[in-house]
Amino acid sequence: MLNPGIQWEKETRQQGFNCIAGLDEVGMGCLAGPVVAAAVILDLNKVPDGITDSKLLSPKKRQLLKVQIEESALDFAIGMASVEEIDQINIYHAARLAMKRAVEKLTLKPDYLLIDGRAKLDLSISQQAIVKGDQSCLSIGAASILAKVFRDQMMTDFDQEYPGYEFAKHKGYGSVLHRQHLQQKGPSPLHRKSFSWTPV
Repeated sequence: MLNPGIQWEKETRQQGFNCIAGLDEVGMGCLAGPVVAAAVILDLNKVPDGITDSKLLSPKKRQLLKVQIEESALDFAIGMASVEEIDQINIYHAARLAMKRAVEKLTLKPDYLLIDGRAKLDLSISQQAIVKGDQSCLSIGAASILAKVFRDQMMTDFDQEYPGYEFAKHKGYGSVLHRQHLQQKGPSPLHRKSFSWTPV
């Protein structure tokens, strides 16, 4: 398993920045549901062990780390962009919007952002985009865990609201099971109209 370090945070502090937020999103590749982002300001003296890219962790380990991150972090926040916004502005811009909203919801105001991906945000805050940042940067890895656990729970809850799609199992991703249900039932209001899917 990849174990991110705090090198990015150390280098950023050496440049004179003190309040550093890590950012990541989940749900870009899904056929249904919102895109969710998290912003996390870690206390670098109290970082839980085991933080890495949320996709590399079991659901049980993610849930445990979520609790530990929320208890030890200086601040954290969740931002979202809805299915309607995804269809209106496309998934790329919706993901950036979710990240921006997460930053704006922080109680502490960061002076530097470490962002997973290739693009910076439309914010007047110093920032660095890091490709595969969730695997190399602790703050981004922590954000990926909070966003993933939050969105997975949201999709599990949607399973009750939109029965028959088994959102609790596939979380909106384009699995064979999900596409089978789409073939049989057609799309729900939770499905992204701007996304195409391949029948099974």
